[in-house]
Amino acid sequence: MRWATRRHPPATPTPAVRQVRLPDYLKGVLMFGYQTGCRKGEILTLQWDQVDLSSGVVRLEVGETKNGEGRIIPLGPDLVEMLKLQRTASRAAHPDCPWVFHLNGERLQTFNKAWRTASKAAGLVNELGEPTRIFHDLRRSAVRNLVRAGTSELVAMRISGHKSRTVFERYNVTSETDIRQGAAKLSSYMAALEEKALAAERHTIGTLEGIERVQ
Repeated sequence: MRWATRRHPPATPTPAVRQVRLPDYLKGVLMFGYQTGCRKGEILTLQWDQVDLSSGVVRLEVGETKNGEGRIIPLGPDLVEMLKLQRTASRAAHPDCPWVFHLNGERLQTFNKAWRTASKAAGLVNELGEPTRIFHDLRRSAVRNLVRAGTSELVAMRISGHKSRTVFERYNVTSETDIRQGAAKLSSYMAALEEKALAAERHTIGTLEGIERVQ
């Protein structure tokens, strides 16, 4: 069974796909996929002229994505640092290579064999020896993490490149824990509103008392 078909997939990478299980040339691919939610094809065709490390963003132009629309992908500090190291190493060994992620200067086409090896090493394969996790699951994790971090669904959809809300909602699976956390946030918000109202009331009463004393 693929992880993508499970009702409540975990939102973090499992030991099967942790960087230590993968060859060096794929570690950055995994990290980029998990943190940005980009599609595998978008990652493997990413070129350095699309990466703006000074601004901390990746710019995918119109026609460079699955849905044909351009988008801007923000990069966290750790991703920026990883890409800086990646660029330095790439320029030293393969100065004419335009690809961000490559193998000996050649663009990566696929890495199914390495993925199967990593999954097998972690014991996360089915009875046929096939991985129970797929790379695309990282996209689901990134969407859930964006929403859980407080990013609005509209912004999260723009980052991930989902045009359809229906598809987006399949990725943003809501669990019982999410619901409980939502209830807790609502309670905190209502308590803060009540405290703010009481503070305003106390201020008004204090102001009126001050006016009466002056009179």
